[in-house]
Amino acid sequence: MNRVEQIRTALQAAFHPDLLEVEDDSHRHAGHAGARDGRGHFNVTVVSAAFAGKGPLARHRAVYAAVGEMMQTDIHALSIKALTPAEAAGS
Repeated sequence: MNRVEQIRTALQAAFHPDLLEVEDDSHRHAGHAGARDGRGHFNVTVVSAAFAGKGPLARHRAVYAAVGEMMQTDIHALSIKALTPAEAAGS
């Protein structure tokens, strides 16, 4: 399983999202210090009712917790867009 699939699996299990997008953006950071160690840059969009009542910081912490150890082994940078279904419908 590649890193995108691992991230997708972890976020799916944690949030049962209505929408989940995971993009490997590592190619845009070739030569960057964080890319030298083989860890990647990823963008995620997660739309889930699990974020209801949580502020942005709590949502980001929940996403980081969901990917867990991957933050130390596979992910150098993670751009997170975490929304409730109502917020996603209005955007």
